[in-house]
Amino acid sequence: MINYTAHVHRLMTDIVSRVPALSQIDPHGVLVFARLGRASTHGAYATCHSLMVPETEPGYFFWRDRRTGHLTRRSEWFVTRSPHVRVGARRISHLISISLPRFCDQTLKGTRKEDLYPHGPDWLARLDTIVHELYHVDPHEGGIRKSAKADGRPSALTHTPEFFRDVARMVHEYVASKPDPGVYQFLSLNFDALQRRHGAVTGATFRGYPAFPQRYRERLDEQPRAPRVAQIVAIPERSHRLLYTEADLEVRQFLPHGVRPLAATGGMTMVRGLHPRSRPAPAQAAQR
Repeated sequence: MINYTAHVHRLMTDIVSRVPALSQIDPHGVLVFARLGRASTHGAYATCHSLMVPETEPGYFFWRDRRTGHLTRRSEWFVTRSPHVRVGARRISHLISISLPRFCDQTLKGTRKEDLYPHGPDWLARLDTIVHELYHVDPHEGGIRKSAKADGRPSALTHTPEFFRDVARMVHEYVASKPDPGVYQFLSLNFDALQRRHGAVTGATFRGYPAFPQRYRERLDEQPRAPRVAQIVAIPERSHRLLYTEADLEVRQFLPHGVRPLAATGGMTMVRGLHPRSRPAPAQAAQR
């Protein structure tokens, strides 16, 4: 059995120690968890979520008449907040999700990455995705890193051509640093090969799967009267979690088309699986 998210976190820790552009990231403030992403469907291979975005100013949604431009209705006033996630005494600043098995089945052929890594092995596509998500982490502001244009000016786009080239440069830089192959060789196996070699592919998830901590809207107790409109749309009354801890984490087995819960083994075991303190046995690479 292989805990894939634990291996990804271990690799991330090694990457930030070897790539200067990512050295300001505290890997212990990053929690890696898994989500189902079927290889046969389109979707993200991984995502990065900031938990440090501050509370917004009060606001509301509104609708205008297309012909007159007048407000016809609006929502109640609300603020948007981020939940807190703590593992032990440490607050988590960012969540990075890995889509299994889709992440494991990435290839270079026929993708934009093929031009960045010509004639390279397919595991470089997976390494590129991991560096890509780490590059989104803004260690100074706590949010998502703002991209820049070729002339250095800020870009409104999250992904610019410069962003992709920076990621490829850091991937090459990491490989050139000659890291321990045992840290990254698990990337050389696609999902089917991982199952054959390890018997089962598992990953950390949050209880209440597939839900995970996300920003949420909260209705203001005291509602301003303005602006006056004919209809006010209520903000749904939902129970939002303000705090998540290691007790909210559990390991699940991921299958080609679904997810299976594993027997509970206790919260502290889950923490060790997420942020391993000791070096796990290295995953062996597939023969090429």
